[in-house]
Amino acid sequence: MATPDSDSSAGSAPWETKRNPSGKNLLKRALPWLGCLILLALIVWGLWPKPVVIETGVVALGPLTVRVSEEGKTRVRNRYVVAAPLAGKMRRLALKPGDDVKAGDTLLTTIEPVAPPLLDPRARAEAEAVVSMREASRKQAAESLEAKRAISKMAQADRERFRSVTREGTVSQADRDKMEGEASMRAAEVRAGEFALQVIDYELAQARAALDRPASNSSGNLIEVKSPVSGRVLKVMQESEMVVSPGTQILEIGDPNDLEIEAEILSRDAVTIHPGDAVEIEQWGGETALTGRVRRVEPAAFTKISALGVEEQRVIVLSELVNFPDAAKTLGDRFRVEVRVAVWHSDKVPVVPAGALFREGNAWKAYLYHAGRAMLTSIEAGHSDGRFTQILSGLQAGDEVLLHPPDSVKDGTAVKKREE
Repeated sequence: MATPDSDSSAGSAPWETKRNPSGKNLLKRALPWLGCLILLALIVWGLWPKPVVIETGVVALGPLTVRVSEEGKTRVRNRYVVAAPLAGKMRRLALKPGDDVKAGDTLLTTIEPVAPPLLDPRARAEAEAVVSMREASRKQAAESLEAKRAISKMAQADRERFRSVTREGTVSQADRDKMEGEASMRAAEVRAGEFALQVIDYELAQARAALDRPASNSSGNLIEVKSPVSGRVLKVMQESEMVVSPGTQILEIGDPNDLEIEAEILSRDAVTIHPGDAVEIEQWGGETALTGRVRRVEPAAFTKISALGVEEQRVIVLSELVNFPDAAKTLGDRFRVEVRVAVWHSDKVPVVPAGALFREGNAWKAYLYHAGRAMLTSIEAGHSDGRFTQILSGLQAGDEVLLHPPDSVKDGTAVKKREE
């Protein structure tokens, strides 16, 4: 038996669309379109420009000190180089670098005469011949002296006989004067002969000395070299025993407590440095910086090749320490330090972190942070110490600027502060 529904369905044509009494069919049709809309929204959201995450800094009023920094080295202010005063054989030096010495008391070294050179057979034969010649000359001079003494004795005897004749008219006055002169002349010849014999004796001794090799280390032949000043041995140039000539450098003496700082600074920076400027000495090995002041800026520069092969004109700037704590007494000669010379200072100026500034052509620029946007601003910069830069115009105290802005930031770009 057929139902009404079956009758209606049986009476409809096959090609007729059946009506769904509910909205399920409509929902199925809308699902693909809804998915496309969601996907399109996601694409738009992904392509939509997002704010650039940045860091900011604030323009503030504060002190600013501009310093010139350069590597330096310590050096003893007064150095004394001890040299050999004369030629001779210097004995081995017992002192080492770091030993204390006292002026006029500490014996540095001893110099003794050089031993005479050895004679070859020909030179020895010649020296022996010279000795024999001098001996023969001495014998000749001795015989000549004896003859002169005999003649002088006869002249004196004749003079005495003439003097014994007192009767007038017996001997003329001329004969008396002649006899007196003869006796005096013979006596002078005897004295001249004695002097000639002495000269020959000296020549003989000299000729014999050429054959001898006397000891040169006797106490009377040694020259002691003592320290001219009190201090400490800095460097030993010649330690071993050797034959030295006058002026040969032996060692160097100085006082390590009397130090100064030597820095080779570029000439363009040295023109801003003047005697009396404050100096900070860092990286010397202690925790706190040492204070000093510029003592001298040398007037002449010199050329130095940098590590990159660039020729640089540098000037030596000498600084002296103002305070010398006990911890710094371990510093010695030629120790490396970092020198920072103050060339400009102001107690209250508007400053901005140096990382906020960049060059655009010949002008300084910075991005000002305003309402979530980066605003490009032209500024005029003054002095800088590497961390902070003085602002002359373009920014005011309290302004917030972008630090190290990336290349994606342009004028008007949306930015967002980095969350701490």
